[in-house]
Amino acid sequence: MIDRREFLLQSAIAGTLATVAPVAMASSPSRTHSPRVKPFELDEITVGELQDGLNRGRFTSRDLVKKYLARIAELDSHGPSLRSVIELNPDALSIAAALDAEFKAGHRRGPLHGIPVLIKDNIDTHDRMMTTAGSLALLGSIPPRDSAVATRLRAAGAVILGKTNLSEWANFRGANSVSGWSGRGGQTRNPYALDRNPSGSSSGSGAAVAANLCAVAVGTETDGSILSPSSVNGLVGVKPTVGLISRTGIIPISVSQDTAGPMARTVTDAAILLGVLAGPDPADLATASIPAGMPQDFTRTLDPKALRGARLGIAREYSEFHPAVKRAFESHLALLKSLGAELIDPVELPNGGDRDRAENEILHFEFKAGINAYLATLGPAAPVRTLKDLIVFNETHRDVELRWFGQEEFLRSEARGPLTDPAYLQALAVARRVARDEGIDGVMLKHNLDALIAPTTGPASLTDWVLGDYGSGGSTSPAAVAGYPSVTVPAGQILGLPFGLSFFGRAWTEARLLSLAFAFEQATHFRRPPKFISTIGAEH
Repeated sequence: MIDRREFLLQSAIAGTLATVAPVAMASSPSRTHSPRVKPFELDEITVGELQDGLNRGRFTSRDLVKKYLARIAELDSHGPSLRSVIELNPDALSIAAALDAEFKAGHRRGPLHGIPVLIKDNIDTHDRMMTTAGSLALLGSIPPRDSAVATRLRAAGAVILGKTNLSEWANFRGANSVSGWSGRGGQTRNPYALDRNPSGSSSGSGAAVAANLCAVAVGTETDGSILSPSSVNGLVGVKPTVGLISRTGIIPISVSQDTAGPMARTVTDAAILLGVLAGPDPADLATASIPAGMPQDFTRTLDPKALRGARLGIAREYSEFHPAVKRAFESHLALLKSLGAELIDPVELPNGGDRDRAENEILHFEFKAGINAYLATLGPAAPVRTLKDLIVFNETHRDVELRWFGQEEFLRSEARGPLTDPAYLQALAVARRVARDEGIDGVMLKHNLDALIAPTTGPASLTDWVLGDYGSGGSTSPAAVAGYPSVTVPAGQILGLPFGLSFFGRAWTEARLLSLAFAFEQATHFRRPPKFISTIGAEH
């Protein structure tokens, strides 16, 4: 008789082998029409509108959960088959009913009371959902306690509707990886064009919010994993200063760079969610650095006139990667001027080569230390206990886990020493000097800037299991390596594919960056919902 985990594993492997093959995911070039996607009552609805509907009795939290569950069944499991949700919370309806009862009794927990939220499947929840980072190696793993993120969501009254698919191990496993793919969840699709990549590693969160499968979602980022999927899915994404949101109970890559953050359809919704997630946690020492004056409600700092008199540094080296993006960026600069911004054009950040090499070394050292520490928290019954165990598991199950790409990053990390190794300490010093002292801090102080701006990414690339990820470029690394904040906001579309504009700056300036992004959003309203077409065709 097989145990529950072995049963889950066998079932998952059978399902994965049946559903993730390229032939099953490929789109015919001649099929450019949209699948039949019916209008949805909650399309593009904001958190504020949901709150108003709950207050007026237009619907209950249980109604909202039922509507979103039905939409997930229609679009995610069937129809366009986005595969953005890896697991649904079996208790979501009962949680919503309990929150409705609290609401009726006059108790409102917080700004998300009764509102359905999705979170990435590397964020621990101690309930009947698993936390697996998309890997079959952690199938059946239920952490011993909630993550700090889940705790704060529940305290604010959110209904955790489920977990989103992701690039397995947050895209830190192998060379030629495919963003949005996990052994457990298969390939997430981009709702703007189903053969395009949703980008990683918070790909499921990005696709789900873009497709209106939830109100807002939580992603995580080491370098680009909130900002990039937000950009290519037409969303607002916030990569906060490392330490503003606790990482306790999040499957790690890098203690220097990891953070959770909001993914939403509007700046206001992102600001609401950021206020819920932000705050100190004794278990994460990085949160001890949060300044005393950090807002608890980021919506109060939003100002549609924030661009008036703002000094913006134009990081032109991050605008050259795609000709159509570059042209759009030039028009955005003219708009920013017309809205009263003062442009310092260009400003030059240090050469990225030293920064990128240092980041690569840092991540390999920190992943080994971090993942071994995380697995130890799962207790003696954990299916795997070390990075070495994960490597062995993947080799044992290579027909599904290593089917499309390998585990070179795992192997490089396993070969690294402890965080006292001189090679690690030297790389950390180089990264901080180049990204902070000579980078964002140095440039912003020199020019007295409120923010730096650049296009976030180009349009989404095709999903390719042969060559793996490729893209036209992006601007996520300077803020990521520095551990500093960045906000991306929709900035238009190229042949129907969205891209974003990033506002990034010094540590703890989230309120200012959000306000600048809000002013840009209110002047442009570039966000457009997806059409779920099969591929980009001649009609564009």
